[in-house]
Amino acid sequence: MKVILILIMGILLMGSCKTKSDVFVQNDASDVSEWNYLLDETSIKSWRAFRGEKLPDQWSIKNSTLAFVPDHENDSGNGGRNSIVYGNEEYENFELYIEWKLSEGGSSGIFYHINEKYWISDVAPEYQLVDDLGWERINKMKLKEVQKTGADYAMHSPDRSVKIVMPAGEWNTSRIIFTTDHAEHWLNGNKILEFVPWSADWKKRKQSGKWKDHPEYGIYTKGYIGLQAHDTPIWFKNIKIRKL
Repeated sequence: MKVILILIMGILLMGSCKTKSDVFVQNDASDVSEWNYLLDETSIKSWRAFRGEKLPDQWSIKNSTLAFVPDHENDSGNGGRNSIVYGNEEYENFELYIEWKLSEGGSSGIFYHINEKYWISDVAPEYQLVDDLGWERINKMKLKEVQKTGADYAMHSPDRSVKIVMPAGEWNTSRIIFTTDHAEHWLNGNKILEFVPWSADWKKRKQSGKWKDHPEYGIYTKGYIGLQAHDTPIWFKNIKIRKL
Protein backbone atom coordinates (compact mmCIF):
# COMPACT_ATOMS: atom_id res chain seq x y z
CA MET A 1 0.00 0.00 0.00
CA LYS A 2 2.83 2.40 0.90
CA VAL A 3 4.50 1.69 -2.45
CA ILE A 4 1.29 2.56 -4.31
CA LEU A 5 0.90 5.81 -2.36
CA ILE A 6 4.52 6.78 -3.11
CA LEU A 7 3.99 6.12 -6.81
CA ILE A 8 0.81 8.23 -6.88
CA MET A 9 2.52 11.11 -5.07
CA GLY A 10 5.43 10.95 -7.53
CA ILE A 11 3.09 11.15 -10.51
CA LEU A 12 1.25 14.13 -9.00
CA LEU A 13 4.52 15.94 -8.30
CA MET A 14 5.75 15.34 -11.84
CA GLY A 15 2.53 16.79 -13.22
CA SER A 16 2.88 19.90 -11.05
CA CYS A 17 6.45 20.66 -12.16
CA LYS A 18 5.70 21.93 -15.64
CA THR A 19 7.73 24.90 -16.74
CA LYS A 20 6.21 28.05 -18.18
CA SER A 21 7.21 26.94 -21.67
CA ASP A 22 5.68 23.48 -21.14
CA VAL A 23 2.35 25.16 -20.52
CA PHE A 24 2.70 27.29 -23.66
CA VAL A 25 3.52 24.30 -25.84
CA GLN A 26 0.59 22.29 -24.52
CA ASN A 27 -1.71 25.21 -25.36
CA ASP A 28 -3.59 25.07 -22.06
CA ALA A 29 -2.40 28.19 -20.27
CA SER A 30 -5.02 30.60 -18.98
CA ASP A 31 -2.84 33.69 -19.46
CA VAL A 32 -2.62 33.53 -23.26
CA SER A 33 -4.98 34.68 -25.97
CA GLU A 34 -6.51 32.58 -28.73
CA TRP A 35 -4.44 31.72 -31.78
CA ASN A 36 -4.52 34.16 -34.68
CA TYR A 37 -4.09 32.27 -37.96
CA LEU A 38 -2.02 34.24 -40.47
CA LEU A 39 -2.80 32.25 -43.62
CA ASP A 40 -6.57 31.89 -43.47
CA GLU A 41 -9.07 33.68 -45.73
CA THR A 42 -9.35 36.70 -43.43
CA SER A 43 -5.63 37.30 -42.95
CA ILE A 44 -3.76 36.50 -46.18
CA LYS A 45 -4.26 40.02 -47.54
CA SER A 46 -2.40 41.41 -44.53
CA TRP A 47 0.96 40.13 -45.81
CA ARG A 48 2.87 42.92 -47.52
CA ALA A 49 6.37 43.97 -48.51
CA PHE A 50 8.60 45.45 -45.84
CA ARG A 51 7.93 49.19 -46.10
CA GLY A 52 5.34 48.40 -48.77
CA GLU A 53 1.61 47.98 -49.22
CA LYS A 54 1.28 44.72 -51.14
CA LEU A 55 2.94 41.34 -51.52
CA PRO A 56 5.99 41.43 -53.84
CA ASP A 57 5.61 39.58 -57.14
CA GLN A 58 8.03 36.82 -56.11
CA TRP A 59 5.69 35.83 -53.26
CA SER A 60 2.44 33.92 -53.72
CA ILE A 61 -0.22 32.32 -51.55
CA LYS A 62 -1.82 29.15 -52.89
CA ASN A 63 -3.66 26.41 -51.01
CA SER A 64 -2.82 28.12 -47.70
CA THR A 65 0.89 27.97 -48.47
CA LEU A 66 3.01 31.12 -48.65
CA ALA A 67 5.90 30.74 -51.11
CA PHE A 68 8.84 32.81 -52.25
CA VAL A 69 10.36 31.90 -55.63
CA PRO A 70 12.92 34.45 -56.88
CA ASP A 71 12.97 35.67 -60.44
CA HIS A 72 16.70 35.46 -61.13
CA GLU A 73 16.41 36.96 -64.61
CA ASN A 74 14.73 40.17 -63.47
CA ASP A 75 14.98 40.50 -59.73
CA SER A 76 16.42 38.38 -56.91
CA GLY A 77 15.78 38.46 -53.18
CA ASN A 78 18.84 40.68 -52.89
CA GLY A 79 19.61 39.74 -49.30
CA GLY A 80 16.21 40.70 -48.00
CA ARG A 81 14.84 43.48 -50.22
CA ASN A 82 11.72 41.41 -50.88
CA SER A 83 11.24 40.39 -47.25
CA ILE A 84 7.66 40.66 -46.04
CA VAL A 85 5.79 41.52 -42.86
CA TYR A 86 2.42 40.66 -41.44
CA GLY A 87 1.12 44.20 -41.40
CA ASN A 88 -2.11 43.78 -39.48
CA GLU A 89 -0.80 44.02 -35.91
CA GLU A 90 2.34 44.50 -33.84
CA TYR A 91 3.25 41.93 -31.19
CA GLU A 92 5.13 42.26 -27.89
CA ASN A 93 4.97 39.01 -25.90
CA PHE A 94 3.87 36.14 -28.11
CA GLU A 95 4.08 32.51 -29.17
CA LEU A 96 4.55 31.96 -32.91
CA TYR A 97 4.15 28.59 -34.63
CA ILE A 98 5.19 28.09 -38.25
CA GLU A 99 5.92 25.26 -40.67
CA TRP A 100 8.52 25.73 -43.42
CA LYS A 101 10.68 24.02 -45.99
CA LEU A 102 13.71 25.18 -47.97
CA SER A 103 15.18 24.40 -51.35
CA GLU A 104 18.68 22.86 -51.43
CA GLY A 105 21.14 25.41 -50.06
CA GLY A 106 18.26 27.73 -49.21
CA SER A 107 18.27 30.47 -46.61
CA SER A 108 15.60 32.58 -44.92
CA GLY A 109 14.59 33.72 -41.48
CA ILE A 110 11.73 34.66 -39.17
CA PHE A 111 11.88 38.19 -37.74
CA TYR A 112 9.99 39.78 -34.88
CA HIS A 113 9.77 43.22 -33.23
CA ILE A 114 10.25 44.81 -36.65
CA ASN A 115 10.16 48.59 -36.78
CA GLU A 116 10.18 49.96 -40.32
CA LYS A 117 12.20 52.98 -39.28
CA TYR A 118 15.26 50.70 -39.57
CA TRP A 119 16.35 48.06 -42.08
CA ILE A 120 14.66 44.81 -41.10
CA SER A 121 17.77 42.70 -40.42
CA ASP A 122 19.56 45.49 -38.53
CA VAL A 123 16.92 45.95 -35.86
CA ALA A 124 14.81 42.78 -35.62
CA PRO A 125 15.89 39.54 -33.89
CA GLU A 126 15.87 36.57 -36.26
CA TYR A 127 15.11 32.87 -35.95
CA GLN A 128 17.52 31.56 -38.59
CA LEU A 129 16.36 29.20 -41.36
CA VAL A 130 19.02 27.68 -43.60
CA ASP A 131 19.88 24.36 -45.24
CA ASP A 132 22.96 23.96 -43.04
CA LEU A 133 24.82 21.31 -45.03
CA GLY A 134 23.55 22.28 -48.47
CA TRP A 135 24.43 25.94 -48.00
CA GLU A 136 27.96 25.08 -46.94
CA ARG A 137 28.44 22.71 -49.87
CA ILE A 138 27.10 25.13 -52.49
CA ASN A 139 28.87 28.21 -51.11
CA LYS A 140 32.04 26.36 -50.11
CA MET A 141 31.99 28.11 -46.74
CA LYS A 142 31.45 26.98 -43.16
CA LEU A 143 28.62 28.35 -41.08
CA LYS A 144 29.11 29.16 -37.42
CA GLU A 145 26.67 27.49 -35.04
CA VAL A 146 25.13 30.91 -34.37
CA GLN A 147 24.32 31.14 -38.12
CA LYS A 148 22.64 27.75 -38.47
CA THR A 149 18.98 26.78 -38.46
CA GLY A 150 17.23 27.53 -35.21
CA ALA A 151 19.80 30.05 -34.01
CA ASP A 152 18.90 33.42 -32.58
CA TYR A 153 20.97 34.78 -35.45
CA ALA A 154 24.42 36.03 -34.40
CA MET A 155 23.38 35.94 -30.74
CA HIS A 156 22.55 32.44 -29.42
CA SER A 157 23.38 29.03 -30.90
CA PRO A 158 21.01 26.04 -30.94
CA ASP A 159 21.78 23.01 -28.79
CA ARG A 160 23.16 20.45 -31.25
CA SER A 161 22.39 17.56 -28.90
CA VAL A 162 18.62 18.03 -29.32
CA LYS A 163 18.44 19.77 -32.70
CA ILE A 164 16.65 17.73 -35.37
CA VAL A 165 16.21 19.38 -38.76
CA MET A 166 14.64 17.84 -41.84
CA PRO A 167 16.57 17.90 -45.14
CA ALA A 168 15.87 20.38 -47.92
CA GLY A 169 12.48 19.83 -49.51
CA GLU A 170 10.86 18.45 -46.33
CA TRP A 171 8.68 20.31 -43.83
CA ASN A 172 9.94 21.50 -40.43
CA THR A 173 8.06 23.05 -37.53
CA SER A 174 9.32 26.00 -35.49
CA ARG A 175 8.14 27.94 -32.48
CA ILE A 176 9.27 31.21 -31.01
CA ILE A 177 8.12 31.90 -27.47
CA PHE A 178 8.98 35.42 -26.40
CA THR A 179 8.29 37.39 -23.23
CA THR A 180 10.23 40.25 -21.71
CA ASP A 181 11.82 37.92 -19.16
CA HIS A 182 12.34 34.73 -21.19
CA ALA A 183 12.62 33.59 -24.82
CA GLU A 184 12.78 30.16 -26.42
CA HIS A 185 13.35 28.66 -29.87
CA TRP A 186 11.82 25.28 -30.69
CA LEU A 187 12.49 23.10 -33.74
CA ASN A 188 10.54 19.95 -34.67
CA GLY A 189 9.21 19.54 -31.15
CA ASN A 190 12.46 20.19 -29.25
CA LYS A 191 13.52 23.29 -27.36
CA ILE A 192 16.90 24.13 -28.89
CA LEU A 193 17.78 27.37 -27.11
CA GLU A 194 16.59 29.88 -24.53
CA PHE A 195 17.79 33.25 -23.29
CA VAL A 196 16.80 36.27 -21.23
CA PRO A 197 16.16 39.32 -23.45
CA TRP A 198 18.10 42.48 -22.58
CA SER A 199 19.98 40.75 -19.76
CA ALA A 200 23.66 41.44 -19.03
CA ASP A 201 24.57 38.34 -21.07
CA TRP A 202 22.36 39.49 -23.97
CA LYS A 203 23.96 42.95 -23.96
CA LYS A 204 27.45 41.43 -23.87
CA ARG A 205 26.69 39.27 -26.91
CA LYS A 206 25.28 42.26 -28.79
CA GLN A 207 28.24 44.51 -28.01
CA SER A 208 30.91 41.94 -28.86
CA GLY A 209 29.50 40.37 -32.04
CA LYS A 210 27.81 41.21 -35.32
CA TRP A 211 25.60 43.88 -33.77
CA LYS A 212 28.30 45.95 -32.05
CA ASP A 213 27.99 48.59 -34.80
CA HIS A 214 24.20 48.42 -34.82
CA PRO A 215 22.94 50.11 -31.65
CA GLU A 216 19.40 49.82 -33.02
CA TYR A 217 19.46 45.99 -32.92
CA GLY A 218 16.88 44.56 -30.53
CA ILE A 219 15.87 47.88 -29.00
CA TYR A 220 12.15 47.47 -29.64
CA THR A 221 9.93 45.46 -27.33
CA LYS A 222 7.05 45.43 -29.82
CA GLY A 223 6.79 45.21 -33.60
CA TYR A 224 5.76 43.31 -36.69
CA ILE A 225 6.40 39.67 -37.56
CA GLY A 226 8.33 39.19 -40.81
CA LEU A 227 9.76 36.58 -43.19
CA GLN A 228 13.04 36.96 -45.03
CA ALA A 229 13.56 36.64 -48.78
CA HIS A 230 17.01 35.69 -50.02
CA ASP A 231 17.69 34.40 -53.53
CA THR A 232 16.44 30.86 -52.91
CA PRO A 233 12.89 29.44 -52.77
CA ILE A 234 11.14 28.85 -49.45
CA TRP A 235 7.64 27.77 -48.43
CA PHE A 236 5.60 28.43 -45.27
CA LYS A 237 2.29 27.07 -44.01
CA ASN A 238 0.18 26.76 -40.84
CA ILE A 239 1.40 30.08 -39.45
CA LYS A 240 -0.30 31.09 -36.21
CA ILE A 241 0.46 33.47 -33.36
CA ARG A 242 -1.02 34.38 -30.01
CA LYS A 243 -0.31 37.00 -27.43
CA LEU A 244 1.16 36.00 -24.08
